[in-house]
Amino acid sequence: MTLTQLYYFITIAKTQSLNKAAEQLYVSQPSLTSSVKELEKELGITLLYRNGRGVTLTNDGAEFLLYAKQIYGEYERVLERYGKGGSYKKKFGVSTQHYSFAVKAFVDMAKEFDMSKYEFAIRETKTADVIRDVSTQKSEIGILYLCDFNRKCMEKLLRSANLEFCHLIDCQAYVYLWKGHPLAKEKAIRFEQLADYPCLSFEQGDDSSFYLSEEILSTNEYARIIKANDRATMLNLMVGLKGYTLCSGIICEELNGSDFTAVPFQDDEKNPNSIMEIGYVVKKHTLRSKMGELYIKKLKDYLNSEA
Repeated sequence: MTLTQLYYFITIAKTQSLNKAAEQLYVSQPSLTSSVKELEKELGITLLYRNGRGVTLTNDGAEFLLYAKQIYGEYERVLERYGKGGSYKKKFGVSTQHYSFAVKAFVDMAKEFDMSKYEFAIRETKTADVIRDVSTQKSEIGILYLCDFNRKCMEKLLRSANLEFCHLIDCQAYVYLWKGHPLAKEKAIRFEQLADYPCLSFEQGDDSSFYLSEEILSTNEYARIIKANDRATMLNLMVGLKGYTLCSGIICEELNGSDFTAVPFQDDEKNPNSIMEIGYVVKKHTLRSKMGELYIKKLKDYLNSEA
């Protein structure tokens, strides 16, 4: 098994076509087909189903793809750290729940590199996708939070994905809303005061559960609730419908603007406040890239400045 064979297989899986993969790799289709057959013979499994419309992964192929990406990803990180010259374009990705501070740290990190030589990606996405992206090494780092309510479930998911959680900061919950909202000038807001306003929540997809929610009190009954899938829409709903969301209170005005505010959430017996432990997740036993190390530093610098 060679790194070239792994790269060929990863490219085929991505394009779902031998023709397209051959074009991207600048090799002939017969050479590509021969390489895959040699790999299948060595592994003793069938990796691809071939049909008139292209190729699809077998069950064994889908499982092997995860390992292939991990091995090739490690090679890329070693090359990025120790390689010299060449036209290799280094890659770095972050997958995160919807946190403006995660984007801010990414911006600060990216500014320190020649972006013509790198392929950067930041993905604000669903909780399950954060875990999946880091597990499959689509992203090197993921950002999410744990609390008393979701901790056992989330830690189980992270163990299954071979990920480790690294603490960044502990936060109390805040009510995030537009500065023109009737409750914006309150010193603290109780759950009962929110009854007349729509609760805004980030959509978690078909595999959603209370434990994957980005907001605390996800099991509460809300008279009005609206799902959104990006921060810009969430902010628009705060203005247009006087909606609110429950968050960490760490707001980057440089990116979100100064028209919004975070008011402390006042808990009670029925609606307890829960410490939000925000951290980053990484694949266990993997080499951190220079971009990854700098990104984590920028995260800590920003969060420490806001503490």
